[in-house]
Amino acid sequence: MPYSVFELFKVGIGPSSSHTVGPMVAARRFVEELVDQDALVTVGRVESRLYGSLAFTGVGHGSDHAIMLGLSGENPHDIDPNAVPVIIERIDRSQSINLGGRHSVPFDRETDLIFDYGPPLADHANGMIFAAYDRSGEVVSRKTFYSVGGGFIATDTELQNKQDSRETMPGAPFDFDSSRALLTMGDTSGLSIAQMMLANEVSQKPEAEVMAGIDHIWQVMHACMERGLLAKGNLPGGLNVRRRARHIHQELIKDRGLNSSLPHECMDWISLFAIAVNEENASGGRIVTAPTNGAAGVIPAVIRYYLEFCPGADMTGVRTFMLTAAAVGSLIKANASISGAEAGCQGEVGSASAMAAAGLCAALNGSNGQIENAAEIALEHHLGMTCDPVGGLVQVPCIERNAMGAVKAINAASLALRGDGQHFVSLDAVIETMRQTGEDMQSKYKETSQGGLAVNVVAC
Repeated sequence: MPYSVFELFKVGIGPSSSHTVGPMVAARRFVEELVDQDALVTVGRVESRLYGSLAFTGVGHGSDHAIMLGLSGENPHDIDPNAVPVIIERIDRSQSINLGGRHSVPFDRETDLIFDYGPPLADHANGMIFAAYDRSGEVVSRKTFYSVGGGFIATDTELQNKQDSRETMPGAPFDFDSSRALLTMGDTSGLSIAQMMLANEVSQKPEAEVMAGIDHIWQVMHACMERGLLAKGNLPGGLNVRRRARHIHQELIKDRGLNSSLPHECMDWISLFAIAVNEENASGGRIVTAPTNGAAGVIPAVIRYYLEFCPGADMTGVRTFMLTAAAVGSLIKANASISGAEAGCQGEVGSASAMAAAGLCAALNGSNGQIENAAEIALEHHLGMTCDPVGGLVQVPCIERNAMGAVKAINAASLALRGDGQHFVSLDAVIETMRQTGEDMQSKYKETSQGGLAVNVVAC
């Protein structure tokens, strides 16, 4: 069953869907299960242990703070980013944590929140083990979770059954598991990809609610972008990376009054939109996972390009864009991965670029075949891209990669629209190639900051 548009586009906070949103959701779920078991009041201590990529880049990605927030009962969708430092400071000062907001226990992050740099857990690079003990030190509950990309989490059993924290859509009329099946369904029904996705959504909730939900996602994306265009200073984390979006924006506005604009200036605007979003993400701001936080700027940048540079663009086109993009994201997540720790950056920016290319092609009235071609082109030309964040932060090269991914998406959509939908390599073949490439990629290139730019920038 394909994923809902509201699962692939989730409101949360930065800087990472796998390392911030996922751990927060997992920690909160662990506490909620203690409540359901009537065991919370017996707990005298909790311990959280992070493995693999979560251990190696967890501090830079805010995983420690995310765990503390989740144990406190916070969730990524509702929390005010400005409240995060206040909550963390209170926990550290009091040396205690209020589990689920209802049961306080001692908490020292030096001993109760452990980054384990040994071997990763066997089933996934992003593993976490939570343990609750009673006051005599006996185990009340121990649970393993995996953050599998895009803010989705899974237990051992769920992962073995190829499940995660998705909300299924029982009885949805278009149950596709490949682009080939999706195209066949479109031919049989006479519907576009967006129309089929909408039919699935409407099988679960009223159409007006679906449309309002999509509009809200775009509003949060747009608001994030606008904040990024105004903010100044350096990004947090110690690299002292200077925010650039505000300056670039001012320069572009200034150039509008001149008659010397270069033909490719449009690309500067697209890059600006993506950079603004990802600078906000790097600062821990309100963000829409699309399909991950590390790649959150690609789709908003292409949507804004559509609205501001494409004649006849409107919100109907934006909804078509989002629904179509979600179909492509579903295929990639189900058949490969959107996790940088599992597939490298081809799984993050590559997936976002493919989704954006498909969405733009659809919004510009491309056929189903052209849409599939657009996604294939974009993803194909991200194959092999590593995830090697300098300092374990979602800043270098992540922010610029979003700009490049957005430009590639528009290029891919344009190429597809110039064709008739017939092409040599299928989207299914590229998705499978990405999966295999991710499996073959060494772990040092998969969000551990142990290879690539993460080590060579310092050496240079």
